[in-house]
Amino acid sequence: MVCGLVFGVNLATSAADTDWPVYHGDPEGTHYSSLRQIHRRNVHRLQPAWIYRCGDARANSGSTIECNPLILGGRMYLTTPGLRVVEVDAATGEEGWRFDPWDGRSGGGVNRGLAYWEEAGDRRLFFAAGWKLYALDAGTGRPIPGFGTGGYIDLREGLDQDAFYLSVSAPTPGVVYRDLLIMGSSIPDSLPPTAPGHIRAFDVRTGARRWIFHTIPHPGESGHETWGPDNWQHNGGANAWGGVTLDPSTGVVYCGTGSANYDHYGGDRPGANLYANCILALDALTGVRRWHFQTVHHDVWDYDLPCAPVLVDVRRGWRRVPALVQSTKMGHLFVLDRRTGRPLFPVEERPVPASDIPGESVWPTQPFPVKPPPFARQGFRQDEATRLSEASRKDVEDRLKTMRSEGLFTPPSRVPTVVMPQFNGGGEWGGPAVDPKRGWVYVNGSNEPEWIQMLPARLPEGVTAHELGGHLFRATCSQCHGAGRPDLPRTAALQSLKDVAQRLSREAVLTLLETGRGQMPSFASMSVVERRAVVAFLFGDRGGAPVPAADLDQGWARRIPWVANGHPEFRDAEGFPANAPPWGTLTAVDLRRGEIVWQIPLGTYPELEKRGLPPTGTFNIGGPLVTAGGLVFIGAAMDERFRAVDARTGRVLWEQVLDAGGYATPATYEVDGRQYVVIAAGGGGKPGTRSGDGWWSFALP
Repeated sequence: MVCGLVFGVNLATSAADTDWPVYHGDPEGTHYSSLRQIHRRNVHRLQPAWIYRCGDARANSGSTIECNPLILGGRMYLTTPGLRVVEVDAATGEEGWRFDPWDGRSGGGVNRGLAYWEEAGDRRLFFAAGWKLYALDAGTGRPIPGFGTGGYIDLREGLDQDAFYLSVSAPTPGVVYRDLLIMGSSIPDSLPPTAPGHIRAFDVRTGARRWIFHTIPHPGESGHETWGPDNWQHNGGANAWGGVTLDPSTGVVYCGTGSANYDHYGGDRPGANLYANCILALDALTGVRRWHFQTVHHDVWDYDLPCAPVLVDVRRGWRRVPALVQSTKMGHLFVLDRRTGRPLFPVEERPVPASDIPGESVWPTQPFPVKPPPFARQGFRQDEATRLSEASRKDVEDRLKTMRSEGLFTPPSRVPTVVMPQFNGGGEWGGPAVDPKRGWVYVNGSNEPEWIQMLPARLPEGVTAHELGGHLFRATCSQCHGAGRPDLPRTAALQSLKDVAQRLSREAVLTLLETGRGQMPSFASMSVVERRAVVAFLFGDRGGAPVPAADLDQGWARRIPWVANGHPEFRDAEGFPANAPPWGTLTAVDLRRGEIVWQIPLGTYPELEKRGLPPTGTFNIGGPLVTAGGLVFIGAAMDERFRAVDARTGRVLWEQVLDAGGYATPATYEVDGRQYVVIAAGGGGKPGTRSGDGWWSFALP
């Protein structure tokens, strides 16, 4: 038992509260800690306690760290930019062991955390790298031989259809219930074929699949009627890539699922498409559905549910209702009774614009929560154009006149169409934090627009390999690498491709397209001709003989006759977001009243600060941490600063400039009576800032 004196009150902290034993702090995913040694009155004294260097970051913006670590018994378990697992001393940052899933080869990708299980001295960490899900001995870091094949299982197997040549990974960890590891998966947002996003439970000892829930229902299963008759065989996605939360008292797991593939055309999947874009409640032991709530019907916007619901009891009059809070890319907060799935505040089905794409039938209505109000902007009007300069304002207003912009859920069109919030949100995978004592939720969001335009999938005869490659790049690759060849916009999604010819050979790029690496999935489903055409585009090989007509008969184009041009950012003439600030926010919401308490800009552009502008906010990724000390800790913003905010007022009380962006959710813990706050400073990723390899831990002097 550790005791401390704060605000003149003697406080006792249990041993369990000193650790951070589960992704996001607890099975309910609250991002909350009862530790309060660091509080509003002394947080200004916070200073670095130690910095751990991973040593495997890639240059420029080529790698990132998105991991929320585990801290158990004074040991911290974290992941690196190169996707290794490391154990360090939580008080000093001294490395204990390191596991390399790549056996010394170059590796990387995204990992957001680990899962942990122990029984009778058997202590295991579960971690995914590529298509392999490992069970590691927590004491040594070595794979456990009895789990799967030599310590890992293949995530492409056990999906009830052939997915061996498709890309399936699991950057977000699962949750452990008894002897089960329950988890979703990550599927590329690309043209078919892609794998289905079914939710599975694995035996923690052997790796055997114990149950599966088909998020794209098979014949005879409830929800099958909301699709075409053969979509279960052909369509992928509808995956819980943002993780899973658990109510240990009832044995129910909760998750939010993403859109079905292909993201932006749904003419081949008529209907509402259950259980895509759904909050799902499943029996943890059996996988049987308890209830579902769909937040987007027949998604053509890529408006995935980006994180798992956060579980919290909400006071309603004299009662405390077991509830959940689901944040969305649209900037909505859905607050539901987690026993039944019924909304605690009214949700209205409102008419939305129709599609002008032949063969597409978007759902005529979409659900809008009446309360709480949106935490992100929805839609983009002329009077919301930037005011940074008169020239920038006029440029944006002139471009808006040529674009379709009819508010939230304006469907992708044959003309350029504004998307606000953009495809990355709004809310993202960091998810919200909840203070269960106060009943407030804290959520960060982005307010930057993008645009989209639909193009015919089939190309006319006579096109060159360069033209075919550009078409495929825009339809398949530009969601991550930006639109157009391949000079990336200001907030580049991933490592720039503009110098690919100087860094890699043609054969190396061909191999990458076939096998994938790190964050990049495999595109083995492309034909050899198609992959070589993408290489011709990337290397600027113009001219040449036309591609034979037989090689233009892309099989997927018979099902997907219209494809998107990617996710181009909508920027002003100076390269800043086209709309007026704030471009990123942190918001506090009172769950009892369903009202916003405060909202502040999150982040700033240093070049605009020099011009005397107040903080504008920036695109942000990673979530907040809230503590009983009355503080919200958050990195996330592109200005590479880590902040402590007064949870009551939103006032920034402390900030630290990191050496790379903190695009991860922080954690807090206590060792030998001293409280620490830790965050990964990996940079890179979707914001496209410089990469880093540091884990920064802070404490009071």
